[in-house]
Amino acid sequence: MSILHTIKKITEKASKRLGRGYGSGKGGHTSSRGQKGQRSRTGSKVPLWFEGGALPLSKRIPMWRGKGRFKSLLTTAELTFDDLNKIELTDISLESLKLHKIIDKRFKKAKVISKGKLSKKVNLKGIAVSAAAAKQIEALGGQIVD
Repeated sequence: MSILHTIKKITEKASKRLGRGYGSGKGGHTSSRGQKGQRSRTGSKVPLWFEGGALPLSKRIPMWRGKGRFKSLLTTAELTFDDLNKIELTDISLESLKLHKIIDKRFKKAKVISKGKLSKKVNLKGIAVSAAAAKQIEALGGQIVD
């Protein structure tokens, strides 16, 4: 076996350059850019959101504009029993969940779902509860106040 097979390759093949004639390895004439138009020209950089000069979507739908357009997505926080076990308090409200950083401060409501195991007695105030979760909370002697 020759030594040539063990030598590392030190050169790399140059990439094909678009729009540089027949010698570029990518055809000639239009060089896969099509016939005419903005994207066939040299130096054409069209932003991804550009809509051909039409009024952009963000301005066509005024309610979507600005930094608050995702606020409607954060309406109700889902809580599990593991989240309730993290807090040392027995009286839990929406404000106490935000204070202990269990839920984000942008949430307007919260709902406890039956997932995991509750290990202590809790009194919930102003928090929605699923039917299965309510059974488990009341079995441990807890209360649910609207």
